[in-house]
Amino acid sequence: MPHSIRIGVGGWTYEPWRGPFFPEGLRQADELRFAARALTAIEVNGTFYRTQTPATFRKWAKQTPDGFMFTLKAPRYVTTRRELAATGDSIRRFLGSGLEELGPKLGPINWQFPPTKAFDCADVAGFLDLLPDSLNGLPLRHAIEARHESFHAPAFAELLTDRGVAAVQGADGPYPEIDVVTAPLAYLRLMGTQEDQAQGYPAPALDRWATRLRRIARDREVFAFVISGHKAANPAAAQALMQRLA
Repeated sequence: MPHSIRIGVGGWTYEPWRGPFFPEGLRQADELRFAARALTAIEVNGTFYRTQTPATFRKWAKQTPDGFMFTLKAPRYVTTRRELAATGDSIRRFLGSGLEELGPKLGPINWQFPPTKAFDCADVAGFLDLLPDSLNGLPLRHAIEARHESFHAPAFAELLTDRGVAAVQGADGPYPEIDVVTAPLAYLRLMGTQEDQAQGYPAPALDRWATRLRRIARDREVFAFVISGHKAANPAAAQALMQRLA
């Protein structure tokens, strides 16, 4: 039986989406509520830049329907450190900020490394050992977004497989596409939307992506986010994919 496929975008607060995506006159305070009913997941970028509070996570959970999920970008004060294996205190600070308030709406955490971070087997292994499997009884799932060519290495895939951690697959963008199966989930970031396409991608490209996502879902749960590119068109591209997958 196929696994679930969740489709979304990055964040929900973006002025150019008001009108094309959000209805005219919708209060900004209601934008998450609307987006969570038009999409099935959202990747939160705000957690990358600043520490949130338990009250904020609790509010997000209340505004979204059952079955919806958030993935969180881990904070830059962790992932941009030169020595990742020495970030234990910072990881605990992030995990202690109230993530469990999302409950079953907490999807995988994206630990995004900077493009300048080259693969260091010992350092990455030490970092992965710091990522817990649960938080106050809530299961945690992790994904690593490596954006340096050196991560195209069998040793990297082996480290992830040993720990059940996913490799984020960045597609149609400027970074290497690391397409390896290492965990029971797939995490994709589609970065190729174009300004001259009303739905971000040409129809044949959307068809190909829908087919590809169905294929991946045969054996893994799928999270796919339309990110960057021509950001104004990203909700339209996500919804076009959802229509093809319905």
